Amino acid sequence: VQLQAYGGGFVQAGGSLRLSCVVSGGTFSIYIMGWVRQAPGKERELVAGINRSGYRRNYADSVKGRFTISRDNTKNTLYLQMNSLTPEDTANYYCVGGIRRSYPLNSADGMDYWGEGTQVTVSS
Repeated sequence: VQLQAYGGGFVQAGGSLRLSCVVSGGTFSIYIMGWVRQAPGKERELVAGINRSGYRRNYADSVKGRFTISRDNTKNTLYLQMNSLTPEDTANYYCVGGIRRSYPLNSADGMDYWGEGTQVTVSS
């Protein structure tokens, strides 16, 4: 199973970005999915999780109300819409997928599949 994330980049504070993660080599619809970020010198943080059907979502307090996770099981793709970005959102963002985990997704522990990160940099 391969996960490939896209959409990172540079943006000014207050701006928006949309990340995408395309999953191949597996059955996307059976994976619980999430987005994880890690900034230099900081702990890894799971920012959003979504259940297999896409109807249930959970968020870290740090992004609640600003980020929206979604998925399209017909396109094997996971999304993260990020609005009102701040410099504190600067990090490498990874998409993760799991078979064994259940909703809600509060951490990345035990996730089976990890994509390569995409860097998000927010300038002040």
